[in-house]
Amino acid sequence: MLTYIIRRLLLMFPTLLGMTIVTFSVMAMSPGGMTAIIANREGAVDPRYRKAIHDYYQKKYGLDKPLAVQYLMWLNGVSPLGVKDAGAGWPVSWRVGFKLPDLGESIQTHQPVLDMVEASLPITLLLNIVTLPLVVVLSIWSGVQAARKRGGLADIGGGMVLLGLWSIPQIWAGVMLVGYLGNREILHWFPSAGLHDVQADQFSFLPTLWFAGGLHFDRGWLLDTAWHLVLPVVCLTYAAFAFTSKLTRGAMLENIAADYIRTARAKGLPEGLVLYRHVLRNGLLPLITSFSTLLPSLIGGSIIVENIFALPGMGRLGVVAVFDKDPQMVMSLTLVASVLTLISLLLTDIAYAMADPRVSFEAAPS
Repeated sequence: MLTYIIRRLLLMFPTLLGMTIVTFSVMAMSPGGMTAIIANREGAVDPRYRKAIHDYYQKKYGLDKPLAVQYLMWLNGVSPLGVKDAGAGWPVSWRVGFKLPDLGESIQTHQPVLDMVEASLPITLLLNIVTLPLVVVLSIWSGVQAARKRGGLADIGGGMVLLGLWSIPQIWAGVMLVGYLGNREILHWFPSAGLHDVQADQFSFLPTLWFAGGLHFDRGWLLDTAWHLVLPVVCLTYAAFAFTSKLTRGAMLENIAADYIRTARAKGLPEGLVLYRHVLRNGLLPLITSFSTLLPSLIGGSIIVENIFALPGMGRLGVVAVFDKDPQMVMSLTLVASVLTLISLLLTDIAYAMADPRVSFEAAPS
């Protein structure tokens, strides 16, 4: 297993290379190419100065070089092993060695891309860290209960509800949640935008209750954050929950009538032990396959959710970068999302071997 993991880690590098090449090529072939953002910045500038500004930005960000050279420059910047310059001029100062990765500078904001990613990535990860366990736990529980009561009212009614949830477009659901549950003129049960209250920096960390001329309650920073996350998490969760719940039900039904399950029940084992230790464990492989796609799909879904609920995460940052045609930002966000996706696929393969000892990724002896 260790050999397989090492091999998969090494294969990540050519995979990431291919992903970034495709992203770079799409940007280069888009209208305006890599220099489209410069044209946007020149919009209100006196035509007499446009060429000077255009040449300045092209030279500063290396956009005057051939596309292959531009890509190699970006690749050298993000790679921990590459060419570094000691400042004494070419070719004396240029040498190959280890260095700190540099994601470059955003052409639109003139800020380091690494700083912007560090500020937005925790918010996207927080959304997914909260959403992923909810989807897994709720879908497994509901799928097991539906299979246990197959053909009953709860199974049929729940299946219709899950089908309806899976059919609802995420962008429409987000707008409806904001319009009804976050609207000040209707219910206003939850905040409709942001991750914290405007006065969150004055809150205590935990909720507090005190008496001072009456009973007062301060929800605290932690509860305020959870309150702001309710609608985005619901918007991210419902479709994945509906799909994996139906998949869990199907996986359970494939094994629940098997001979070894009847034997386990004949031995007098508790029903919960039979369902979760025997039936569910033998039906885990298709579920693991489904769960492996959850993280990439949730990261993709966060693009919609973060824009609807005004959350300053990677999804919103990526949308702004695409509309601005900011090449450094788009390439860096593609790299981060690709790394997270490949890691989730590797964890899926490890989970296969843990769930079923018969699964082996080692080469069979000849």
